[in-house]
Amino acid sequence: MGVYWAIAARSFRRFSTYRIATWSGAFTNTVFGFIFCGVYLTLWDARPGLGGYDVSDALTFVWLQQGLLLPVGIFGASTTTELGDRVRTGEIAVDLYRPAHLMLWWLSIDAGRAAFQLLVRGGAPLLVGALVFDLRFPSSVRQWLAVVVAIVLGITVSFGVRYLVALSGFWITDSRGMENLAMALSLFFSGSTLPLVLFPGWIGEVARATPWAATLQVPIDVWLGRNPGGISAALGFQLGWVLVLALAGWLATYLATRRVVIAGG
Repeated sequence: MGVYWAIAARSFRRFSTYRIATWSGAFTNTVFGFIFCGVYLTLWDARPGLGGYDVSDALTFVWLQQGLLLPVGIFGASTTTELGDRVRTGEIAVDLYRPAHLMLWWLSIDAGRAAFQLLVRGGAPLLVGALVFDLRFPSSVRQWLAVVVAIVLGITVSFGVRYLVALSGFWITDSRGMENLAMALSLFFSGSTLPLVLFPGWIGEVARATPWAATLQVPIDVWLGRNPGGISAALGFQLGWVLVLALAGWLATYLATRRVVIAGG
């Protein structure tokens, strides 16, 4: 496991070199946070208690949403985009020569990326929001620990989806179309557009059952303490998707590598 920790640490340092871009992105998230707060305040003023959230919950949702967009990879992530490019160009053959499992290698890279972006892109907007608005924070050590676990599981679920999309290039030649489709589904089903608790009827039930719900909506609900079945049910839902996607990723890796032909075999 030491090699994967080393990969994650080097990935963290790699992304920490893009300081101007990172702080510019944090500023952008902060601006959008204020815009969304204006919209949500208007909406909750007209419909108090909408979706079971009070105004403080809704505003907290906004700032957590803005802080988690990049770490979770709602819009995709450069690490898995790079993997898709390597599949398309054939450079993936070099990765397969390494004495490490392909999925764990790229998971380690993505973990380093997410850890750095969580500190800056996640922390800065939330700090600004907390200074301006009355936000809700976890009330116990147990809840804080659950939030940490939920965020880690959310990032892992997101990676699992993005990894499968990147590997689709083994069968469809170019995975960029699938990446755009996955991003659209992620925007709709993760809660990055509206909290999934606002989705009515069967649409809401379907949305809350998807893996994308485990990436953003569930960690935020754990933070707010608004999980219908409690923290254990929320984390169990995420862990279930982690296991499903890990199995699918392992199978896809096995099948994909059988399609690679290097120098006649």
